[in-house]
Amino acid sequence: MHELLAMKAVLDAHPETARWVHEDLTRHLRKPGAGREGLSAYLILRALVLKQMLQLSYDKLAFTLQDSTAYRAFCGLGIADGDPKSSALQRGIKLLRAETLERVQWVLVEHAREAGIENGRTVRFDCTVTESNILEPQDSGLLWDGVRVLTRLMHRVDEHCETSFRDRTRVSKKRALAILNAKSSKDRNKLYRELMDHTRAVVTCAEARVAWLKANPVADIIEHYKVASVILELEHFIPLVSRVIVQTGRRILLGETVPATDKLVSIFEPHTDIIVKDRRETHYGHKLAIATGTSGLVLDCQILSGNPADSTLAIELVERQRDIFDAVPRQVAFDGGFAAKANLEAIKALGVSDVMFNKKRGLEVPDMVKSSWVYKQLTKFRAGIEAGISWLKRVFGLRRCNWSSFDSFKAYTWASVVSTNLLIIARATLQ
Repeated sequence: MHELLAMKAVLDAHPETARWVHEDLTRHLRKPGAGREGLSAYLILRALVLKQMLQLSYDKLAFTLQDSTAYRAFCGLGIADGDPKSSALQRGIKLLRAETLERVQWVLVEHAREAGIENGRTVRFDCTVTESNILEPQDSGLLWDGVRVLTRLMHRVDEHCETSFRDRTRVSKKRALAILNAKSSKDRNKLYRELMDHTRAVVTCAEARVAWLKANPVADIIEHYKVASVILELEHFIPLVSRVIVQTGRRILLGETVPATDKLVSIFEPHTDIIVKDRRETHYGHKLAIATGTSGLVLDCQILSGNPADSTLAIELVERQRDIFDAVPRQVAFDGGFAAKANLEAIKALGVSDVMFNKKRGLEVPDMVKSSWVYKQLTKFRAGIEAGISWLKRVFGLRRCNWSSFDSFKAYTWASVVSTNLLIIARATLQ
């Protein structure tokens, strides 16, 4: 209860955060002042913090706000106020943009600096991966996904088309299952050819149906918009399924090694990157570069594109700290993957006194820091970020994002960071 009150006090001290959230909630409305009143920006922001902090579904979040007086008070709900429904909470929370939550994050960092909780003088950096909400990809599974999605969409506009098409979902599913149980590569390749032929035929049919619907618009205005939405979905999925067919042919039939940057691992989350860690673990999501301070506060979080080497990020990460605190840190600690002589020289040139890389990789301790004692202390300090990242993943859901689309992925990531920092500030305030 004391932590909730402290967290509420921090957010109440910055009413501009609610104003930013309100702008997100109303940006798509033609007449923001008309119609029934929805959930307030004040409530939505605090409900999002609760959702991430307690890792609740929307149904459980709605129940929690009905059941707990402490959580109701945190969200500004009084005794006479109604209970927010899960659907309303979901609509409001999903309207929040990543840019808005990132602004809230910088407000919290500035609050921590002014309160003396964090000064940004000693900073540690590391990278981790947050996974997208997909299964481990298989070529046969991706082809089957393409067939069933395109077929389902085409069936939705059957009544508006004069011609029918062959439904290939049953035979495609059989081929996909047979591929998983194939006893030899020869049998598997034959099954793949058949599955690709069926998928290609479905894509061709979908393209023809889109062209026909565009050439023969529906007269009824309501049905017209329904058909238009199906056309948009078909035009979204057709190139993705075509890309799956091409990459499957390259990998399975031609035996090529397709670069990770060219691979599509999900037609539902096409933004997903392939991240290989330590040449042994493969993750499907996005790489994050995280910076934390002596307080444990998350000072920065970069959502990276692709899988860039850690050594290419070190200088930029320090420069971002300079932009955040208007001064470079006095000491920085990096994981061994960031180590490079050029990085050391460039970071020293920025004005950083001590630069510690967990693995020396040919670098000498006197070149990095003042003494061996400082190196050991920074090594111990750097190890703390591992626990911080683990806490983010276990408690605040940063292990896996279950929101769809890349924009939602970024918003989910910043929601976890905001919730983490708010709790850290609250606990520091109570000490």
